Amino acid sequence: MNPINEAAGHMNQGGTGDAVIDIENLRVAFGGREVLRGARLTVERGGPTVLVGRSGSGKTTLLRALNRLNEYLPGCDTSGSVRLRLGGGWLDAYAPGLRPEELRRRVGMVFQSPNPLPVSIGRNITMPLELALRLPAPERAQRAEQALREAGLWDEVRDRLDQPAAALSGGQQQRLCLARALACRPEVLLLDEPTASLDYKAARGVEELLLELSATFTLVVVSHSLNQARRLAKRLHVLREGGLVETVDPGVLADSGGLLALMDEVL
Repeated sequence: MNPINEAAGHMNQGGTGDAVIDIENLRVAFGGREVLRGARLTVERGGPTVLVGRSGSGKTTLLRALNRLNEYLPGCDTSGSVRLRLGGGWLDAYAPGLRPEELRRRVGMVFQSPNPLPVSIGRNITMPLELALRLPAPERAQRAEQALREAGLWDEVRDRLDQPAAALSGGQQQRLCLARALACRPEVLLLDEPTASLDYKAARGVEELLLELSATFTLVVVSHSLNQARRLAKRLHVLREGGLVETVDPGVLADSGGLLALMDEVL
């Protein structure tokens, strides 16, 4: 049985409407220090869904809990419920028998700073497909081209796939990392401040790309920029210290002062 389907058997079917992610009473601590306590959040299909909040409010920790990347950090202790609707069925992200690697293939992530592999542009896409998915060479090449097209990068690199990825500009490197995630055919994409290290022009290019991708993928974006949140957010959630989450109308972004005050309120 497929690990995703097997994991789904550990829980009751649930969820309503277009919900894709359902978090209940999520607690995450590192070395005994709580970062999230009792976090609750529902994310609907599509998006982008944008998470904003003060530094230290737990945005990145919440994002990493969705595909269990927090487990790479020492002293991590996670409890509560994290459910995702993948492949048409609901599963428990922390169910026994579910391999984190399989979950991360279905729930991809792009990080704050571009992190291309120290290989060629083309191998950045095909290497994970070869090592993790064991795909034959023709399918790897097909998926690589498709992903690079989806990331808006194909026309810029099609004639230099054998060149080092490090030769790309910062914006191109970030789109390459996005293409690498897309090549694994995820259903959900997590983006942790994906334009924080880019200049304004490159950042706007990535933002426009994310809006296009939201028609196909469910996007959850952490952003420190209220201007960026204003441009991206179809749905908006405010995190406060300890992971208290409030869903607000994206229209509140028109009043930056009011939103900043909202971030500091205590529920």
